Amino acid sequence: MQAVQPMERGRGRARRKSGPNTLGRAIRYLGKQRRTAIIAYGALIVATLAQLAVPLLTQNMIDTVTQGAVARTVFNIENPVTRGLATLAVQQGLGTTPERLEAFNLNAESWLIGAAAIILMFTIVRAGFSFTSAYMAEVTSQGLAFDFRNEIFAKLQRLSFSYYDRNQTGQLMIRATDDVEKVRLFIAQGLVLAVQALLLLSATLIILLLTNWRLTLVVIPILPFALVLFMIFGAVAQPLFAEVQKRLSRLNTILQENLAGIRVVKAFVRESHEQGHFDGAADSVFAQALKVTRTFAFLFPVVFLMAQLGQALILYFGSGQIIDGSLTLGEYQQFSLYLLYVFFPIGQLGFIISLMAQATASSNRVFEILDAKSDVSNKPDAVDLPAVSGQVEFRNVTFRYFGSSAPVLDGVSFTAQPGQTIALLGATGSGKSTIINLIPRFYDASEGAVLIDGHDVRDVTLDSLRSQIGIVLQETNLFGGTIRDNIAFGRPDAPLEDVIEAAKAAAAHDFITGFAQGYDTPVGERGSSLSGGQKQRIAIARALLLNPRLLILDDSTSAVDLQTEAHIQRALDNLMRGRTSFVIAQRITTVLNADQIIVLDKGKIAAIGTHADLLENSAIYAEIYNSQLIGDAVAER
Repeated sequence: MQAVQPMERGRGRARRKSGPNTLGRAIRYLGKQRRTAIIAYGALIVATLAQLAVPLLTQNMIDTVTQGAVARTVFNIENPVTRGLATLAVQQGLGTTPERLEAFNLNAESWLIGAAAIILMFTIVRAGFSFTSAYMAEVTSQGLAFDFRNEIFAKLQRLSFSYYDRNQTGQLMIRATDDVEKVRLFIAQGLVLAVQALLLLSATLIILLLTNWRLTLVVIPILPFALVLFMIFGAVAQPLFAEVQKRLSRLNTILQENLAGIRVVKAFVRESHEQGHFDGAADSVFAQALKVTRTFAFLFPVVFLMAQLGQALILYFGSGQIIDGSLTLGEYQQFSLYLLYVFFPIGQLGFIISLMAQATASSNRVFEILDAKSDVSNKPDAVDLPAVSGQVEFRNVTFRYFGSSAPVLDGVSFTAQPGQTIALLGATGSGKSTIINLIPRFYDASEGAVLIDGHDVRDVTLDSLRSQIGIVLQETNLFGGTIRDNIAFGRPDAPLEDVIEAAKAAAAHDFITGFAQGYDTPVGERGSSLSGGQKQRIAIARALLLNPRLLILDDSTSAVDLQTEAHIQRALDNLMRGRTSFVIAQRITTVLNADQIIVLDKGKIAAIGTHADLLENSAIYAEIYNSQLIGDAVAER
């Protein structure tokens, strides 16, 4: 279990990192979008300041109207004595001078127009900066999503095979798409609203305390309740959204597997069964989404109830101050507008909580990938593997898959000399594929060592190791693009002449030139426009174009007919000369041409030698030969 324990410790570290603070980690990614973020939040500050100026201007506008109306009424009194007494009373009531009262009478209309123009100007300024803030916040969030997706993809490229053994493709896809989008949406909207709410709330409370501290003390006790509400619903909502994402991942996995295996589904008439499987997963997502909806359906009315309660309290206590003359109508209107700036963030609380809870759940899932530790990675002191001659040694190698105590390979030792062809034989699960996976370090040995030219593969860099190994896996994978693109996948700059030479060596040139577009023929998704044998020969050509010193063929001729295999085998005989080749053999030709045949049984080497030696000295080999391979020999005759 030596290889398993470090991995478990790494996964523990990843879990500790991917806690509630991951949303803060996501927000720190704004540092990579510093310019657009500064513009977005700078514009937000200006827009907020412009918004804060409007209530003060409104107060001046209302006071101008009321005082102008009073002044005009007084000066329109015809009786001089009555007008004088009224003027004196108004001066005392408004706390103004005769000159000021005269100015109100003469200039009220022009002052009103000026105040309205200033309010309009501030409104336009706020609108412009609000647009700038919203637009740049969106640009910033898209840049952040770009960085996240690139980092996730780069990390997925570096993780070892064992990580994919434990994680479904659909789960990983949903994290790189939908979970990143949830984080992006919070950065674009939720974080902007939260910062705006904080600025608006802080500045408004200061203004309110300076203008009318007694009324302000009436509403301040409501704010702690809002904060507690925020914390409670955040704690409740985050796991609800996390469960939604998990169920959505399961739904995506079913969809991905169904689309990838649609031919099998149709061939076995399992459409109805798969539909039921998908419906069950969709119902699960629907039920969890309804649970989230019910939670927030309760939250929003409570938030608005608190806002309305505050308004009712201000209306009651403010009216009393107006009656006793300590508060003018304009000052009350100013206070009421500023009060909206206190309760407006509280009204947005539900939306902010929703976005934050979703983003927190999704950021946890994103950082679970980014924090994942690869079981196979370069050592700090790893060196480049020099050009190899091709000697491969397995020195007492034992291997266990993650979470399993039973070894897949148990004390395997052998040496392949440069230029030899090694055939691997054995029943399913005997360890053949594990051997070829350990050579390029797709996995690391649990015990023992794999050496190439005397270098432990764990001591050299992965790139320098794998660049000298040509591999054709049992499951052929082609990528979107042309046939030429796929053959040159490992050498994108390879000239067409080299591509054609590799295709000829793999017996692929004839069928490629049979297409109208030749080497520029699109292969379709995962090579859907090609037959199994054609895809396999392109995969062989892809490996051969690298001109590797080590060649790994995992049952590479299993999907071709005997005639095509004969062409491939003759080409491989020439191309493998001078190279060390490991072949998982299913056909007699591979076995007869091998320099060494390794017979595996339950993870151990049962026999090793040439065909003639083993046929005479190994009962297991003789049984495999007679039961599995002799049919090919008869067919070839």
